[in-house]
Amino acid sequence: MTSMTFRVDDQLKRNFDILCDQFGLSNTAALSLFMKAVVRERRIPFEIKADSEADVRKQGWEAFMRMRESALTSGAADMSLDDINKEISAVRNGK
Repeated sequence: MTSMTFRVDDQLKRNFDILCDQFGLSNTAALSLFMKAVVRERRIPFEIKADSEADVRKQGWEAFMRMRESALTSGAADMSLDDINKEISAVRNGK
């Protein structure tokens, strides 16, 4: 036998422990079941999926357009790329 140590969000662990208790399992037993299923099936026993590149681009564009609209309605002054880069440099330099 060996032990494993890893970090996990506090709330996630509490929720996991509650569910494991309802199943009549310790969190160690539940994680062991998961690991055995991975080894036996030679796959993660659920789908892990990322957004497509097109979806990510679309989400980025939509976020940009929301920020742009917010800037226009708040009366924020237009900034050139040089102005933006100067602001970024000032923040990075702690000024």
